[in-house]
Amino acid sequence: MPHIIVKLWPGRTEEQKADLSSKITKVLKDAINVSDSSISVAIEEVPEEKWKEMVYDPEIIGKKELLYKKPGYTLSE
Repeated sequence: MPHIIVKLWPGRTEEQKADLSSKITKVLKDAINVSDSSISVAIEEVPEEKWKEMVYDPEIIGKKELLYKKPGYTLSE
């Protein structure tokens, strides 16, 4: 606890993903006072053409009551 999943378009290097994971871990440790050993971070690349069906519709629109930070974009049919 906690387990964080970051979904993003492909194209970042392994170094960028490792850096992102380290920064997320640091912020979590500071923000909610948990140990490094209790944190896990996954990075899932989702192709741009599948973003709406795999992320936007089910997780952003479908779970909007759970979002603490909403995106500044909308996707139409």
